[in-house]
Amino acid sequence: MTNLIPKNHPRAHSLYVRERLVNAFDDGLVAKEGLMAHGRGEAFDYLIGEKTSKSAKNAIKAAAFALVSAKHPVISVNGNIAGLCPREIIELSKVANAKIEINLFYANEKRKQTILKVLHKNGAKEILGVDKKNSTRISGLDSARRIVDRDGIYIADVVLVPLEDGDRTIALKKAGKKVITFDLNPLSRTAQTADITIVDNVVRGIRELIDACEKTQKKKLRNMPFDNKKNLAKSISEIRNYLTRRARIA
Repeated sequence: MTNLIPKNHPRAHSLYVRERLVNAFDDGLVAKEGLMAHGRGEAFDYLIGEKTSKSAKNAIKAAAFALVSAKHPVISVNGNIAGLCPREIIELSKVANAKIEINLFYANEKRKQTILKVLHKNGAKEILGVDKKNSTRISGLDSARRIVDRDGIYIADVVLVPLEDGDRTIALKKAGKKVITFDLNPLSRTAQTADITIVDNVVRGIRELIDACEKTQKKKLRNMPFDNKKNLAKSISEIRNYLTRRARIA
Protein backbone atom coordinates (compact mmCIF):
# COMPACT_ATOMS: atom_id res chain seq x y z
CA MET A 1 0.00 0.00 0.00
CA THR A 2 1.40 3.39 -0.96
CA ASN A 3 1.22 6.35 1.38
CA LEU A 4 1.45 9.65 -0.45
CA ILE A 5 0.26 11.82 2.44
CA PRO A 6 2.78 13.77 4.57
CA LYS A 7 2.40 13.04 8.28
CA ASN A 8 2.33 16.76 9.08
CA HIS A 9 -0.61 17.40 6.73
CA PRO A 10 -3.45 19.11 8.71
CA ARG A 11 -5.89 16.41 7.62
CA ALA A 12 -3.45 13.52 7.42
CA HIS A 13 -5.76 11.07 9.20
CA SER A 14 -8.81 11.63 6.97
CA LEU A 15 -6.75 11.59 3.79
CA TYR A 16 -4.95 8.43 4.89
CA VAL A 17 -8.27 6.69 5.56
CA ARG A 18 -9.55 7.79 2.14
CA GLU A 19 -6.40 6.49 0.46
CA ARG A 20 -6.63 3.22 2.34
CA LEU A 21 -10.20 2.70 1.18
CA VAL A 22 -9.25 3.41 -2.43
CA ASN A 23 -6.50 0.81 -2.15
CA ALA A 24 -9.03 -1.62 -0.72
CA PHE A 25 -11.26 -0.95 -3.73
CA ASP A 26 -8.35 -1.64 -6.08
CA ASP A 27 -7.68 -4.90 -4.21
CA GLY A 28 -11.28 -6.05 -4.68
CA LEU A 29 -12.45 -5.63 -1.08
CA VAL A 30 -14.73 -2.65 -1.50
CA ALA A 31 -17.63 -2.15 -3.91
CA LYS A 32 -17.80 1.16 -5.77
CA GLU A 33 -20.95 1.94 -3.79
CA GLY A 34 -18.80 1.58 -0.66
CA LEU A 35 -16.63 4.47 -1.82
CA MET A 36 -19.74 6.63 -2.19
CA ALA A 37 -20.93 5.66 1.29
CA HIS A 38 -17.56 6.57 2.76
CA GLY A 39 -17.67 9.99 1.12
CA ARG A 40 -21.05 10.66 2.69
CA GLY A 41 -19.73 9.62 6.09
CA GLU A 42 -16.61 11.74 5.68
CA ALA A 43 -18.79 14.81 5.21
CA PHE A 44 -20.50 14.14 8.53
CA ASP A 45 -17.13 13.53 10.18
CA TYR A 46 -16.28 17.17 9.46
CA LEU A 47 -19.45 18.19 11.31
CA ILE A 48 -18.33 16.48 14.51
CA GLY A 49 -14.86 18.00 14.30
CA GLU A 50 -13.17 14.73 13.27
CA LYS A 51 -12.90 13.59 16.88
CA THR A 52 -14.66 11.23 19.27
CA SER A 53 -17.30 13.25 21.12
CA LYS A 54 -18.62 12.81 24.65
CA SER A 55 -21.86 11.31 23.36
CA ALA A 56 -19.89 8.84 21.22
CA LYS A 57 -17.85 7.81 24.25
CA ASN A 58 -21.08 7.22 26.19
CA ALA A 59 -22.36 5.00 23.36
CA ILE A 60 -19.04 3.15 23.22
CA LYS A 61 -19.28 2.31 26.93
CA ALA A 62 -22.83 1.02 26.45
CA ALA A 63 -21.77 -0.98 23.38
CA ALA A 64 -18.89 -2.54 25.29
CA PHE A 65 -21.21 -3.66 28.07
CA ALA A 66 -23.71 -5.08 25.57
CA LEU A 67 -21.02 -7.06 23.73
CA VAL A 68 -19.27 -8.37 26.83
CA SER A 69 -22.51 -9.42 28.55
CA ALA A 70 -24.08 -11.01 25.44
CA LYS A 71 -24.46 -14.78 25.10
CA HIS A 72 -23.93 -14.84 21.34
CA PRO A 73 -22.36 -11.57 20.14
CA VAL A 74 -21.53 -11.30 16.44
CA ILE A 75 -19.54 -8.70 14.50
CA SER A 76 -20.83 -8.24 10.95
CA VAL A 77 -18.09 -7.38 8.44
CA ASN A 78 -18.43 -5.82 5.00
CA GLY A 79 -15.80 -4.71 2.48
CA ASN A 80 -15.30 -1.24 3.92
CA ILE A 81 -14.64 -2.58 7.41
CA ALA A 82 -12.28 -5.27 6.11
CA GLY A 83 -10.40 -2.61 4.17
CA LEU A 84 -10.19 -0.05 6.97
CA CYS A 85 -9.68 -1.93 10.25
CA PRO A 86 -9.32 -5.74 9.90
CA ARG A 87 -6.85 -6.09 12.78
CA GLU A 88 -9.03 -4.08 15.13
CA ILE A 89 -12.12 -6.13 14.25
CA ILE A 90 -10.25 -9.33 15.07
CA GLU A 91 -8.91 -7.88 18.31
CA LEU A 92 -12.40 -6.77 19.28
CA SER A 93 -13.79 -10.23 18.56
CA LYS A 94 -11.24 -11.74 20.94
CA VAL A 95 -11.82 -9.22 23.73
CA ALA A 96 -15.62 -9.47 23.47
CA ASN A 97 -15.63 -13.22 22.70
CA ALA A 98 -17.66 -12.42 19.58
CA LYS A 99 -17.90 -14.29 16.30
CA ILE A 100 -17.10 -12.62 12.99
CA GLU A 101 -19.45 -12.99 10.03
CA ILE A 102 -18.99 -11.65 6.50
CA ASN A 103 -22.25 -10.13 5.30
CA LEU A 104 -22.43 -8.06 2.11
CA PHE A 105 -25.08 -5.85 0.53
CA TYR A 106 -23.46 -6.07 -2.91
CA ALA A 107 -22.51 -9.72 -2.63
CA ASN A 108 -20.38 -11.78 -4.94
CA GLU A 109 -18.29 -14.83 -4.14
CA LYS A 110 -15.00 -13.38 -5.37
CA ARG A 111 -15.21 -10.32 -3.11
CA LYS A 112 -16.29 -12.48 -0.19
CA GLN A 113 -13.23 -14.69 -0.64
CA THR A 114 -10.98 -11.62 -0.88
CA ILE A 115 -12.37 -10.34 2.43
CA LEU A 116 -11.90 -13.79 3.95
CA LYS A 117 -8.22 -13.83 2.93
CA VAL A 118 -7.63 -10.39 4.44
CA LEU A 119 -9.23 -11.40 7.74
CA HIS A 120 -7.17 -14.61 7.87
CA LYS A 121 -4.03 -12.67 7.03
CA ASN A 122 -4.69 -10.38 10.00
CA GLY A 123 -5.09 -13.23 12.45
CA ALA A 124 -8.71 -14.38 12.29
CA LYS A 125 -9.31 -18.08 12.89
CA GLU A 126 -13.02 -18.77 12.41
CA ILE A 127 -15.00 -16.68 9.91
CA LEU A 128 -18.70 -17.25 9.38
CA GLY A 129 -20.82 -16.36 6.39
CA VAL A 130 -18.76 -18.21 3.79
CA ASP A 131 -20.27 -21.70 3.94
CA LYS A 132 -23.39 -21.86 1.77
CA LYS A 133 -24.45 -25.11 3.43
CA ASN A 134 -24.73 -23.33 6.76
CA SER A 135 -26.70 -20.34 5.49
CA THR A 136 -30.27 -19.33 6.25
CA ARG A 137 -32.33 -16.17 5.92
CA ILE A 138 -33.78 -13.45 8.09
CA SER A 139 -37.13 -12.07 7.02
CA GLY A 140 -37.91 -8.52 5.93
CA LEU A 141 -35.02 -8.04 3.50
CA ASP A 142 -34.72 -8.24 -0.28
CA SER A 143 -30.94 -7.68 -0.49
CA ALA A 144 -28.25 -10.34 -0.20
CA ARG A 145 -27.86 -9.32 3.44
CA ARG A 146 -30.89 -11.46 4.28
CA ILE A 147 -28.59 -14.49 3.92
CA VAL A 148 -26.89 -15.15 7.26
CA ASP A 149 -24.98 -17.93 8.97
CA ARG A 150 -26.92 -20.32 11.22
CA ASP A 151 -24.13 -20.17 13.81
CA GLY A 152 -23.69 -16.40 13.57
CA ILE A 153 -26.16 -13.58 13.04
CA TYR A 154 -29.11 -16.01 12.94
CA ILE A 155 -28.68 -16.99 16.60
CA ALA A 156 -27.00 -13.79 17.82
CA ASP A 157 -28.51 -11.78 20.65
CA VAL A 158 -26.23 -8.78 20.01
CA VAL A 159 -24.96 -7.77 16.57
CA LEU A 160 -22.36 -5.09 15.89
CA VAL A 161 -23.01 -3.79 12.39
CA PRO A 162 -20.49 -1.07 11.50
CA LEU A 163 -21.48 1.07 8.49
CA GLU A 164 -24.95 -0.40 8.33
CA ASP A 165 -27.98 0.07 6.07
CA GLY A 166 -31.32 1.00 7.61
CA ASP A 167 -33.33 -1.90 6.19
CA ARG A 168 -31.15 -4.54 7.82
CA THR A 169 -31.09 -2.70 11.14
CA ILE A 170 -34.88 -2.81 11.17
CA ALA A 171 -34.93 -6.48 10.13
CA LEU A 172 -32.43 -7.45 12.82
CA LYS A 173 -34.42 -5.60 15.46
CA LYS A 174 -37.62 -7.38 14.38
CA ALA A 175 -35.71 -10.66 14.68
CA GLY A 176 -35.05 -9.87 18.34
CA LYS A 177 -31.43 -8.77 18.06
CA LYS A 178 -29.86 -5.88 19.93
CA VAL A 179 -28.13 -3.78 17.27
CA ILE A 180 -24.98 -1.71 17.78
CA THR A 181 -23.79 0.46 14.92
CA PHE A 182 -21.25 3.09 13.93
CA ASP A 183 -22.97 5.86 11.98
CA LEU A 184 -21.63 9.39 11.49
CA ASN A 185 -25.11 10.66 10.63
CA PRO A 186 -27.19 10.81 13.85
CA LEU A 187 -30.36 11.40 11.80
CA SER A 188 -30.11 8.34 9.55
CA ARG A 189 -32.61 5.48 9.76
CA THR A 190 -29.84 3.22 11.00
CA ALA A 191 -28.82 5.60 13.76
CA GLN A 192 -32.40 6.21 14.85
CA THR A 193 -33.38 2.53 14.74
CA ALA A 194 -30.37 0.88 16.39
CA ASP A 195 -30.25 0.17 20.11
CA ILE A 196 -26.81 1.76 20.45
CA THR A 197 -25.48 4.21 17.87
CA ILE A 198 -21.87 5.32 18.03
CA VAL A 199 -21.69 8.61 16.09
CA ASP A 200 -18.02 8.39 15.24
CA ASN A 201 -15.64 7.39 12.48
CA VAL A 202 -15.25 3.63 12.87
CA VAL A 203 -11.47 3.92 12.40
CA ARG A 204 -11.29 6.06 15.56
CA GLY A 205 -14.11 4.49 17.51
CA ILE A 206 -13.16 0.83 17.08
CA ARG A 207 -9.99 1.33 19.11
CA GLU A 208 -11.96 3.00 21.89
CA LEU A 209 -14.50 0.16 21.80
CA ILE A 210 -11.74 -2.43 22.26
CA ASP A 211 -10.38 -0.54 25.27
CA ALA A 212 -13.88 -0.15 26.71
CA CYS A 213 -14.52 -3.90 26.39
CA GLU A 214 -11.30 -4.64 28.25
CA LYS A 215 -12.25 -2.25 31.05
CA THR A 216 -15.79 -3.66 31.23
CA GLN A 217 -14.39 -7.19 31.56
CA LYS A 218 -12.23 -6.10 34.50
CA LYS A 219 -14.98 -4.16 36.27
CA LYS A 220 -17.55 -6.94 35.77
CA LEU A 221 -20.41 -4.46 35.45
CA ARG A 222 -23.94 -5.83 35.85
CA ASN A 223 -25.90 -2.98 34.34
CA MET A 224 -25.30 -0.10 31.95
CA PRO A 225 -28.33 2.22 31.52
CA PHE A 226 -28.41 3.81 28.07
CA ASP A 227 -31.02 5.73 26.10
CA ASN A 228 -30.10 5.87 22.41
CA LYS A 229 -32.58 8.63 21.54
CA LYS A 230 -31.30 10.91 24.28
CA ASN A 231 -27.69 10.20 23.37
CA LEU A 232 -28.38 10.97 19.69
CA ALA A 233 -29.97 14.26 20.77
CA LYS A 234 -26.73 15.06 22.60
CA SER A 235 -24.77 14.21 19.48
CA ILE A 236 -26.87 16.60 17.40
CA SER A 237 -26.38 19.28 20.04
CA GLU A 238 -22.61 18.72 19.91
CA ILE A 239 -22.65 19.18 16.13
CA ARG A 240 -24.66 22.39 16.48
CA ASN A 241 -22.23 23.75 19.09
CA TYR A 242 -19.21 22.83 17.01
CA LEU A 243 -20.59 24.57 13.92
CA THR A 244 -21.44 27.64 15.99
CA ARG A 245 -17.86 27.83 17.28
CA ARG A 246 -16.49 27.41 13.76
CA ALA A 247 -18.77 30.16 12.46
CA ARG A 248 -17.49 32.54 15.13
CA ILE A 249 -13.88 31.77 14.22
CA ALA A 250 -14.59 32.33 10.52
